[in-house]
Amino acid sequence: MKILLTGGGTIGSVSPLIALAEELKKKTSPARLASESVAVRPDPSLVRRGDMEFLWIGTKTGPEKQLVESYRIPFQAISSGKIRRYFSGSNFIDPFRILAGFFQSIKILRKFKPDIVIGAGGFVSVPVIWAAWFLGIKNIAHQQDLRPGLANKLVINKVNRITVTFQESLKYFPKEKTILIGNPVRDEIFSGSRERAKEIFHLEENLPTILVIGGGTGAISLNNIIIQTLKYLLKFSQIIHLTGKGKGDEDLKSQADFKKAIASESNYLNNSRYHPYDFLTTEIKDALAVADLVISRAGLSTLSELSVLGKPTILVPLSGHQEGNAQYYQRNNAAVIFNQKDLIPENFSMSVQNLINNRVELENLSRNISKMITKDAAKKMTEVIIEVLGD
Repeated sequence: MKILLTGGGTIGSVSPLIALAEELKKKTSPARLASESVAVRPDPSLVRRGDMEFLWIGTKTGPEKQLVESYRIPFQAISSGKIRRYFSGSNFIDPFRILAGFFQSIKILRKFKPDIVIGAGGFVSVPVIWAAWFLGIKNIAHQQDLRPGLANKLVINKVNRITVTFQESLKYFPKEKTILIGNPVRDEIFSGSRERAKEIFHLEENLPTILVIGGGTGAISLNNIIIQTLKYLLKFSQIIHLTGKGKGDEDLKSQADFKKAIASESNYLNNSRYHPYDFLTTEIKDALAVADLVISRAGLSTLSELSVLGKPTILVPLSGHQEGNAQYYQRNNAAVIFNQKDLIPENFSMSVQNLINNRVELENLSRNISKMITKDAAKKMTEVIIEVLGD
């Protein structure tokens, strides 16, 4: 069976599809079947279609190519753009990029001949799903965030099924073709090791570890607040900081420059407790395992992984759909929220210190966030694929 996956621009639309690909590979892997002592067999609907073959369509400039290819999934890039709901000169150019991406997608789809196309948001998926619809290829769109973004709104009438993460999202889509499944997460995140992380990141024993996730393409304001508060935070913790691929402060274009800015920020800075990385692939599972507290944006891909791992989390959402995600978690007492406009260094660092020293609150946050996302979403998505292919 040939499956074409599409998403990119950020890692958010990539991770759930990688999780799905891993689940599908398990279901048809002869090696796995031979090694299992219990009577587990792949779904016949999948086996009849032969071995799995994947192709990924993403952006030319996003961070997804490196991650996708690390899972040995072939990657092709197309032209892509986005439709902004505010004035921008790019709004005059991007429609032509989207149109170019549509014709590029048709060419790729005709050559690859997928049985099904699956997208998880991101504007790069729009021309791909349009092309699949145009060619009569079955397709599925996955809605991660609580409220649908414009990308998924543009494909609602072109997809065979829409899968959603949250019960509250069902109301935004046609009832007859929308299914609640949760959000797929990669199996590998469950295999993280605290001991291995201490070696990889050169961490100190008996010192709380904070993981800061700036996002796949960086989060300038979040990175800035971390720089501004390092001299406070490093007095009581050590930090693994994912600054985003190629991004740091708005004037910094490389990790080397980012480190120089950090080193010159304060005479009190203890660099041995600070570990900046622009991007992590296989090591992210260990960073998550060792983290006592996570400070993150509120993209649903990251939130899903933090949820299934039960990680106490501070969210600093971007305006828009991330605010809806963060507020939903806050209403369920599953995360602490800081609004971006309230990021005052002294208040922020004091709040982080108070939280990381409050064992009861950390346990409450861990327990509540672990209830937010089910762990079997990839299996449910597989069932939806079987259903669609059987129609």
